[in-house]
Amino acid sequence: MKTKNWYKPFLIWFWSLFVGGILLVWLILWLITKGVLGYLPPLEELQNPKNTYASEIISADMQSLGRYYRYENRIGVQYTDLSPNIIHALIATEDARFYRHTGVDFKSMFRAVLKLGRAGGGSTLTQQLAKQLWSPRANNIFERAMQKPIEWVIATKLERLYSKDEILLMYLNQFDFLYNAVGIQSASQVYFSTTPANLKIEEAAMLVGMCKNPSLYNPVRHPVRATGRRNTVLSQMEKYGYIDEAARDSLSALPLELHYRSVDHKQGSAPYFREYLRGVLTAKEPKESDYPEWNKQQYKIDAYQWNNNPLYGFCEKNKKPDGSKYDIYQDGLKIYTTIDSRMQRYAEEAVSEHMQAQQKSFFKELKKKKNAPFSRSLTQEEINGIMNRSMKQTDRYRNMKREGISNDSIRRAFETPREMQVFTYDRGLIDTVLSPMDSIKWQKSFLRCGFMSMDPHTGHVKAYVGGPNFTHFQYDMTTKGRRQVGSTVKPYLYTLAMDEGMWPCDKTVNEPITLLDANGIEWTPRDTHDKYRGDTVTLTWGLQYSSNWISAYLMSLFTPEQLVKIMQSFGIQGQLDPVISLCLGPCEVSVEEMVDAYTTFANKGIRTEPLYVTRIEDANGNVIGTFSPKTHEVISETTAYKMIYMLRQVLDHGTGVRVRFKYGITAPMAGKTGTTNNNSDGWFMCFTPSLVSGTWVGGEDRGIHFDTMAEGQGASMALPICALYMQKVLADETLGYSPNEQFDVPAWFDPNEGCK
Repeated sequence: MKTKNWYKPFLIWFWSLFVGGILLVWLILWLITKGVLGYLPPLEELQNPKNTYASEIISADMQSLGRYYRYENRIGVQYTDLSPNIIHALIATEDARFYRHTGVDFKSMFRAVLKLGRAGGGSTLTQQLAKQLWSPRANNIFERAMQKPIEWVIATKLERLYSKDEILLMYLNQFDFLYNAVGIQSASQVYFSTTPANLKIEEAAMLVGMCKNPSLYNPVRHPVRATGRRNTVLSQMEKYGYIDEAARDSLSALPLELHYRSVDHKQGSAPYFREYLRGVLTAKEPKESDYPEWNKQQYKIDAYQWNNNPLYGFCEKNKKPDGSKYDIYQDGLKIYTTIDSRMQRYAEEAVSEHMQAQQKSFFKELKKKKNAPFSRSLTQEEINGIMNRSMKQTDRYRNMKREGISNDSIRRAFETPREMQVFTYDRGLIDTVLSPMDSIKWQKSFLRCGFMSMDPHTGHVKAYVGGPNFTHFQYDMTTKGRRQVGSTVKPYLYTLAMDEGMWPCDKTVNEPITLLDANGIEWTPRDTHDKYRGDTVTLTWGLQYSSNWISAYLMSLFTPEQLVKIMQSFGIQGQLDPVISLCLGPCEVSVEEMVDAYTTFANKGIRTEPLYVTRIEDANGNVIGTFSPKTHEVISETTAYKMIYMLRQVLDHGTGVRVRFKYGITAPMAGKTGTTNNNSDGWFMCFTPSLVSGTWVGGEDRGIHFDTMAEGQGASMALPICALYMQKVLADETLGYSPNEQFDVPAWFDPNEGCK
């Protein structure tokens, strides 16, 4: 009797609580569905989750050069780009009943509760996706408990809106695998230097193993733990029939082999180019009031680019379908460039090889200078001026001024030694003790450079290197830097003469010549070919040996204004003062402009502007921008043939001959060396029928340079970079640049015709 009295109330309470619990859960879910309880994303957001995707820079040979992203390095991939291995590993480990539930798997959830979590957490992949997309980080277990029913509702809605494959894809594109590897595309590249389509079974198992807890199973910091988790995933794959027992055992026995590459904007291929491209794409319309008086020429250059270059300011000029501007940091653009990854690698290798050797020679000379790294020709007052300007350009100085610290205190701080790290070529960053002022001197003691190579016919820029090391020397000397060009300006003067009817075989006397400038002041250039004084020489000889006297002779036949005009037609945009000394190259020009200009010679008198990007696609693969080269007729074909003939002599017999005897390049090739006063700037320009390249080497300041001509001339400082690069390019048959390719000069052309 007592037993019956106890049993009946128990049943009533049990079923009341059970039914009440179900009704309560149903009520909570209904309130969530109606938006009364918690946050439920609107239908539009569920249909179009707000993911941010990094924009990818892609080379002409379809290699990834790098990415632009603000917070997450995520690249979206298509389902067809996924290896079955990653799908099988994910389903077997995270959601074996994925294809049989509708977002919430109550069977798995109850099993997890009964077994106290030992059988897994019970969350489906769809629930995990809902958590990734819309659940903020919970601060405690109670907040997390409140998030669960919301995720259930979102999961069921996602299952109605998307196919199973689409949900898998979104999950893999969304997951953060650490080290700026957000999404399976980035993770495959960061950890294994491969793509999602090419992931091996054991690689896919390791990545899926991270999904449980990426920090706990971090393969870089905890390889043993990550290996164990990988093997657990392999066991799950065997359990559900994706691999057999033999495969599981053999794969589990493999060591964890990573090909880890950290992701950093400063690392990877073509960092100077990527930074240049970023600035171009995001440029805003220039306003003259934003430019200081001394930099008005730059305003003119930027304004021209804004009005004539569709790539310049692309994100400002173009709008998305919703009317907002494109954002390269989160819109997942695909930017297809003209850079060839192989040629870019050869250029970076050539720069690295030569600059390290050159730096050793420079340090050797600096040991003999009491004012190193500055030239002996500088006075202490000039050195102090350079150092003061450099000090004021540092972040340390600006921060101290902002805090109201006095100039005397700032000076003392800059002269007080402290522990710091400095860059070296052979040992990387090293720990040392220096004053901030001495660290500035150390940084200035490294030579800088700029290099660019492009196709003269299409304008496609194939390689771009803005300096010796982007991490430590970020100022771009290919497009931003402008330096005196020295004798590389002389081909423009000779072109003016050839275009006016002169011929390479025309003769004159090699002797000093004095000209009067616009103010009636005498100007007599110096020359290094004094032993040929009084000899009758051809114009070809004058260019071949870079004679200043022959250049002055040609300058006497024309006006400075004529030289300025033809240089501008060659694409030189910087300030060009119409003075007679312009014929020796005191003007400051960028490497980009010089390479652009020299395309005129290789392209039968037609200058082709550099083209960096061929097309841009949005995240959905729609083409939103296409770009084509711009050309300008500068000189006649006959004049171009004359210049090709003379510039070939420079490399075959003149100042650039070490291309032949030292580097063994036999391909038809033309070019010009250049050296400025005191060896402050070394230049070398060269071109084959299909490739124009140019480089500059020098110090950060013009007062930092070799004091000897043997080391400081363009043939020593700059030529080796182009030569090493061309060696590698011509040796790579896959690139299609033949060492036997001839200049397209017609048979009827005779460089001596005008002198017969």
